[in-house]
Amino acid sequence: MDVNVPDARLMPDTLAPPAAFSGRGRRFAWTLLLLAVAFGAVPAAIVGTGSSYLAQIAITTMIFVILSASLNHVTGTAGLLSIGHAAFYGIGAYAAALLSTRLGLPFVVTLPAAGLIAALFGFLVALPTMRLVSIYFAVATLGIGEMIYVVLLNWVDVTRGPMGIRGIPPISLFGWQADTLLSRYLAVAVIAVACVWVLHRLTHSYYGNALRALREDDQCADSMGINVERLKIESFVVATFFAGIAGALLAHTSAYIAPDNFRFMESILILAMVVVGGLGSLPGAVVGALFMIVLPEALRDIGDYRMIAVGATMFLSILLLPKGMLAEGTALGFVRRSFSRGWATIAGGTPVGWK
Repeated sequence: MDVNVPDARLMPDTLAPPAAFSGRGRRFAWTLLLLAVAFGAVPAAIVGTGSSYLAQIAITTMIFVILSASLNHVTGTAGLLSIGHAAFYGIGAYAAALLSTRLGLPFVVTLPAAGLIAALFGFLVALPTMRLVSIYFAVATLGIGEMIYVVLLNWVDVTRGPMGIRGIPPISLFGWQADTLLSRYLAVAVIAVACVWVLHRLTHSYYGNALRALREDDQCADSMGINVERLKIESFVVATFFAGIAGALLAHTSAYIAPDNFRFMESILILAMVVVGGLGSLPGAVVGALFMIVLPEALRDIGDYRMIAVGATMFLSILLLPKGMLAEGTALGFVRRSFSRGWATIAGGTPVGWK
């Protein structure tokens, strides 16, 4: 029986197979470099300088890497513009804080529970909104985000309202407690790398291809047999789950949370990270988070002018790099060259798409 194989010459750049696979050496080299930076250079800098300020920036950066990567999954890959992501970040943070301070549950329970509770809220939000498209879905998520913020602010009996929740215990795993800034950073970095790896596997798979098809033309995807509505719900739930994980990490590393941590501007900041890094590009989302967190701190010496400089830099980056600092096509090409096993072939070695 003949198999319909897509003609590589007719594929767009983002779907065309790589000209040649360079093996696993490059994959290991890049992986080792990234791990060396995350678990070698940054901890060494924290220990060398002894700066709690530097350590806090590193922890915050890792938390926002998770947030940016998770929003990229639903907005960049699936094409659902969400501008209420901070609300699910807040749900995860409050879930972890309440479970640990009121019920005394350990971190190994509060972390996944925070993700699952945020994902449950994401599922409940997704059910009535998945038929909305483009700006209408964005406005709906904006409304949900504001509703959740108002609930966190006014449900004083549970959330303590504007006073926030204090005394949240630090990260602890089977008797080991992250009671120093360096240990907190290392714990958050391990979890952040694990989250990005899971999202990477989801993005570069047949499931990720289906999400891109959904983004490009949902009616065409539906005609090809893809369950569009189910796929939208799944992508939104996955994104909110990781937002909840990020919220739990914030609660356990800062020991204090308040509703102001999860306002609309936080959602816009996360969205800006995704857009500046490259919409649809997971490496771009990570780069965007690093850029948007580190740059304002690096410019702190110029005082109030730093936000003007940050805004101008963002404007110029979008003007000169409309596809982002690490565009989706560039990122996909890089991953294909470095991770040759991710490209599926049929008999005879003909490439047909991502596994």
